[in-house]
Amino acid sequence: MSQKIAQELLQILVCPLCKSKLVFDAKNNELICFESKLAYKIKDGIPVLLIDEARKIEE
Repeated sequence: MSQKIAQELLQILVCPLCKSKLVFDAKNNELICFESKLAYKIKDGIPVLLIDEARKIEE
């Protein structure tokens, strides 16, 4: 189930590893960092920005 994330929140969130901007992926309900190649889950509308829990992505 896809959730929305507030644009104001998305504008201030950065990747905890490299501090790059995050991109919202509505299909997978994740925040993606293309710089560090990590995807952070969003649980109950709250981004889980823990590096250890992030999923590695392939380009």
